[in-house]
Amino acid sequence: MSDNTEDIERIARIVYDAIFQNRPSVEINGEAYSVKRTSKSRVRFIEHEGLTYMEQNKLKSSTWGKEAQEGHQILWVMRGRQYLARIRDGKFLDLKKR
Repeated sequence: MSDNTEDIERIARIVYDAIFQNRPSVEINGEAYSVKRTSKSRVRFIEHEGLTYMEQNKLKSSTWGKEAQEGHQILWVMRGRQYLARIRDGKFLDLKKR
């Protein structure tokens, strides 16, 4: 997967819709991917071409965790522990430019 912002945003929006519409799977570039859950906190995510697309953990005491508790829909795009992008309530933000 390239770091092309347009590709990341396109796929992030597909995953965002699937996760927050409670779909069990999502189709990306003609391939089906199951929406998985982390073992401990049950946070939903999808792994695709080296990137992880993951909803915000509502159990966290961080600002983002509190926003998720309040009903905001937050999805992170990560490579390992590096945050590349975020979608919050449908608005995409490229974190690589910051």
